[in-house]
Amino acid sequence: MKPTLVVMVKEPRPGRVKTRLGRDIGMTAAAWWFRHQVRGLLRRVRDPRWYVVLAVAPDRDGMLSRVWPADLPRVAQGQGDLGDRMGRVFRMMPPGPVAIIGADIPGVTAARIAEAFAALGNHEAVFGPAPDGGYWLIGMKRVGPVPTTLFQGVRWSTEHALADTKASLPGARIAHVATLRDVDTVADLRG
Repeated sequence: MKPTLVVMVKEPRPGRVKTRLGRDIGMTAAAWWFRHQVRGLLRRVRDPRWYVVLAVAPDRDGMLSRVWPADLPRVAQGQGDLGDRMGRVFRMMPPGPVAIIGADIPGVTAARIAEAFAALGNHEAVFGPAPDGGYWLIGMKRVGPVPTTLFQGVRWSTEHALADTKASLPGARIAHVATLRDVDTVADLRG
């Protein structure tokens, strides 16, 4: 089965995206950065080896948006915290391997995505760690139902997010791929 790469995106409006970055450089500049970052990311990750799907927020605005490429399928992220939204995305995708990435990671390339899907050959889950204790990618083989424990007890936006998510997958064989940083502040842009 052809794998699916899901990119989590928000409508790039000032004050709605990259607000921590916006406190450093201004909300309009942060929204502009995000819009252009996503455009470049989507160019880099499009590949015939997998499908690319956008998981959009807010739901209505994201589904109707003209900002994102019209040829890419979209699904609404829905309500809840990040775990609720990613869990929903994992459950709604067609059968086969699925990887979910954030849109604010400049180092993501098709080669990095290929590594993650290759790791699912002999693992149930794969993570692309971030230096801050979170992760830029989570992938699952999905040979059966998505575990109901997935994302339970995860302390989001902390240095515990990766460890907590791994703990929500008891008994799963887990692989790691390259550590990449996301952009939350102006220091991340310089890094």
